[in-house]
Amino acid sequence: MDPHAVSRPVPLPSAPAATTRSGSPQTWPATSRELAVELQRLLAIDGRDWHAQKGHKPRRAAEQVAAALVHLLAEDSSPHRLEGDAQHRAIELLEHGLAWLKGDLRDPGCPSHGH
Repeated sequence: MDPHAVSRPVPLPSAPAATTRSGSPQTWPATSRELAVELQRLLAIDGRDWHAQKGHKPRRAAEQVAAALVHLLAEDSSPHRLEGDAQHRAIELLEHGLAWLKGDLRDPGCPSHGH
């Protein structure tokens, strides 16, 4: 993921299943993914607030970190192994969130408005 790219909105993986793709039982706590999705939706900057919030670094970081948690808890993300697309995406989102927190990123402005 390009750390200087402005991503919005943060994509969510598909809905969770009771078992993993291999058929083994889900090992994350029962409602953890649903709660993570709810948090991510709460923190995501929507279209109405985009211009006001786009440069707020802690808010942008929180949005990315919450999205990373959703991916980490995804169906194909095992708590026992560090592998899978969901975990790689979670790492990218965490790195992007850290870049916002550290001040390494700033909003480049809205290309359609010039600000």
